[in-house]
Amino acid sequence: MSNKLMPGFGNDFESEALPDALPQGRNSPQQCPYGLYAEQISGSPFTAPRATNERSWLYRIRPSVRHSGRFTKTDYALWKTAPTGERHDLPLGQYRWNPIDIPDADTDFVAGMRTITSTGDCTQHMGMATHIYVCNRDMDKSVFLNADAEMLFVPQLGGLILHTELGQMTIEPGHIAVLPRGMMVKVQLADDAARGYVCENYGAKFTLPDRGPIGANCLANPRDFKTPIAAYEDSDEPHELIVKWCGGFHTTSLDHSPLDVVAWHGNYVPYCYDLATFSPVGAISFDHPDPSIFTVLTAPSETAGTANIDFVIFPERWSVAENTFRPPWYHRNIMSEFMGLIKGKYDAKEEGFLPGGISLHNMMLPHGPDMDAFEKASTSELKPVKMTDTMAFMFESRLPQHVTCFAAETSMLQTDYIDCWQGLEKKFTGKK
Repeated sequence: MSNKLMPGFGNDFESEALPDALPQGRNSPQQCPYGLYAEQISGSPFTAPRATNERSWLYRIRPSVRHSGRFTKTDYALWKTAPTGERHDLPLGQYRWNPIDIPDADTDFVAGMRTITSTGDCTQHMGMATHIYVCNRDMDKSVFLNADAEMLFVPQLGGLILHTELGQMTIEPGHIAVLPRGMMVKVQLADDAARGYVCENYGAKFTLPDRGPIGANCLANPRDFKTPIAAYEDSDEPHELIVKWCGGFHTTSLDHSPLDVVAWHGNYVPYCYDLATFSPVGAISFDHPDPSIFTVLTAPSETAGTANIDFVIFPERWSVAENTFRPPWYHRNIMSEFMGLIKGKYDAKEEGFLPGGISLHNMMLPHGPDMDAFEKASTSELKPVKMTDTMAFMFESRLPQHVTCFAAETSMLQTDYIDCWQGLEKKFTGKK
């Protein structure tokens, strides 16, 4: 990531790309410096409590009303939005997918989105969708605005350069970025091709989880989140603006770049984070703790302690628990779990779960270590072990995740995944 970033989570930031471009003492002076236009973008209702009230003031070359014209409907057939109403023949089950291939044809970030699951209703601001993106071309003269959702980017192969209205962030595999709902972005590639995961959050924005008894430190620390500094494009070359709104896609032609914010201040901002700075806590005596201790970000629901989405990671860490089955136990869960692998192996599924792949364990469906992982963990010497070269994650929701037609019908679906538990035979003897 670039070092031209500002640290902190939930801060009120300010930045200017030209000296004294940011008005002082008032938000909307009669005349802005440099002939700029002042406008506000609000990420919350005006009367939201101060702790959750979000807005930023932008000072730009043209106001946003000049960044749109007459729209034309368009379609990105593989990008779906809840509720989709899609029907397919894939029955209920635990599922896993191989990595989705990079396409041969020129494909940018928006065209390369493939929805895997969705749940809830974007028009009611609840639920989520999970996607894989695969792309090999920059968004050169096109810009994207998602009015439906906040977007969480998780690169797995190749880096992304995110040109947002408020500045630029470069994220490599092992980093994440969050883009607020309704903020424009141009996605370019840091490498020849890119693949990764995206979570669309239709509900309340991501925030840091409460630490409870953990206290003031560890997990994701606020200082490690970074927000970009102001950077603008003063370009009169033709651009296309693509807007996603209530699940539909609309385009309009512009005679300039809309990424023209010269200065800004506020707390409705994009940000990025290096997952290597997550400080995990864990069992130092016995038992395997709940995965909630690895929560980086949470999007709360109206029910306290019940997330619309949790973003959970499984990073490099020490395993030291005594007289304990160390991998995750077998379980059924009211939460639904979409899991991805950024690099290495996942300790409960060392074979078959590949970097760039996906597993889905929906609400109340049993899951846990495969047979090989069970046998290994049941018989290995319980000495301290450093789990290295690994990074897995979950998009976890209180809502059931519905598989799309693309995910149900793709050749990347592993039809034999359920067989990984077949060797778990009866061991009961009736004796201690």
